[in-house]
Amino acid sequence: MLFAGMQESGAVSFALDSIAEWGKFPRFCIGVYRWGDKFFNTYDSTYVKGTGYKFNGKITADSWMDVYNFRIPGGNSIYMNSDASTSMGLYLTYLAVSVGYDINFSKLFGGPDRSRQRFRFGFNCALFSAEAYMSKNDVGAKMTKFGDYNPNLPFNGINNESWGLDAYYFFNNKRYSEAAAFNYSKIQQRSQGSWCAGFSIYSQKLDFDFSSLPQFMLEQLPDWWNGYRYKVDTSNYAIRFGYGYNWVFHRGWLLGVSETPIVGLRKGYLNDEYRKYSMSLYNRFKLSVVWNHDRWFAGVTTRFDAAIITDKQTFYAGGVLSGEAAVGYRFNLW
Repeated sequence: MLFAGMQESGAVSFALDSIAEWGKFPRFCIGVYRWGDKFFNTYDSTYVKGTGYKFNGKITADSWMDVYNFRIPGGNSIYMNSDASTSMGLYLTYLAVSVGYDINFSKLFGGPDRSRQRFRFGFNCALFSAEAYMSKNDVGAKMTKFGDYNPNLPFNGINNESWGLDAYYFFNNKRYSEAAAFNYSKIQQRSQGSWCAGFSIYSQKLDFDFSSLPQFMLEQLPDWWNGYRYKVDTSNYAIRFGYGYNWVFHRGWLLGVSETPIVGLRKGYLNDEYRKYSMSLYNRFKLSVVWNHDRWFAGVTTRFDAAIITDKQTFYAGGVLSGEAAVGYRFNLW
């Protein structure tokens, strides 16, 4: 009986046509899937094509850091950046589902334990993309500039957190694929670009406590920073409009770039002062180089997400700078 069961299980196929033969409901699900794939993922094959494989495995190395820049009265600037956090991971992907595991290399070599303080999730098809993210820094940074001084001193008075959701539509969705440049799930065959537009909802909670700085530095901080603290707690509702371009500069090679300003309304507290509404400004920049050869692929991606906040005479710009390198192999099991 066991031998017969093994023979029967060995005949099970997960090909779409085989699943459709399991019954009415599986057939209905496969029909919906094929309709959705055709509606949301149809390209002009002269410019974009699929990889031809359902599975891929890849090894990734990801490094990221927080950067902060203040301009305060008197022409002074304050620059800070966190230590880079680096992880390596192994991922297995089937169609749009991916599972994997990351090792926090920064922690192994004495760096900050930030393995659970950054999260990104993305969905990408021909028509649109959607992204969700969360970032947190409560381990501090290094102050590299304060006015005319270059103190290069540790600064632990940071407790920042942000999260958000973006969704945007590609106008030239038949000939341009963002997934080809940043997700390795499509192949751009000819150079092409596209305008994109959508919305962004995000929250910012910033808390910089400067009270531990030397007295001569404290005297240069704005008077309205109560207790020598810069605090922001806002919700933001914005529209995003930008442009992406994929340059196929050699067979199998692609350079992808995307620039998207995000402008909208900010509601909440800036330095304990409640503002019903003010202008919010954000910017997302992405750059990638991708190589495809038969089943193999590799790429390097750089991202910089930056927010701008103005408060009376204070200008703040801060965000996350990240880079990822990946190499992988595509294959089919059925």
